[in-house]
Amino acid sequence: MACGGILFRAFRRSEPQPREFQLPKVDPTMQILHPFAGSVQQYLGQLADPSHCRPTQCPQCQAKDPLTAHGFYLRTIIDAAFDGEIRVRRYLCEACRRTVSLLPEFALPYLRSSVTVIALWLLARFLPNSPPAPPTPPPPMPYQRGHFWLRRFRTQAEALCVALAALTKPAAAPDFNHRALAMLQSIGWIPAHRFLFAGLRAHLLGWPPSLTPDGRRAALGPTPAPA
Repeated sequence: MACGGILFRAFRRSEPQPREFQLPKVDPTMQILHPFAGSVQQYLGQLADPSHCRPTQCPQCQAKDPLTAHGFYLRTIIDAAFDGEIRVRRYLCEACRRTVSLLPEFALPYLRSSVTVIALWLLARFLPNSPPAPPTPPPPMPYQRGHFWLRRFRTQAEALCVALAALTKPAAAPDFNHRALAMLQSIGWIPAHRFLFAGLRAHLLGWPPSLTPDGRRAALGPTPAPA
């Protein structure tokens, strides 16, 4: 547990990203990763069945009962071949009355662009001659947004190297930025995101300050009445 605490502290705080999703003023739902692998279009095609990938227990109170389908919320996603709204399914725990949303693995919490788009931008910035040209080029990013990703990645690079050492041997590199990129390429960006988010509750580019260390706003209990 001490090691985990060091790891979470290593994922340093980040400022809100320009023109991304507004952060919640309260913690309305806990996000977990949808156990689904595929494209945005394939993800949209399997949403009709609420029993598909339904959580079998609550990740918040640990009640061992299947959760109840509780509708959807809409969010946008920018991917190499998709730019629009997707639905994210929500479930309700009847025991603790809190909700859980199943975020598709190609999406990062509170960022509009997909893991793949962010990966391609960072690779083009750090390793312009190494990544092969994708079959569908990613959409152009505003200068401010791309460089915000760059600042966040540089802040997180050392902690990413520490965390991802559980999956692959750290690569020889001139600095943590290039080492983290090499490790992400070796593992795969989406498998690495799944490991970080599902296993460590760590964000690939770091949680905003209000959501550290695990992506949920801290809830304060009621103040006890004076004796």
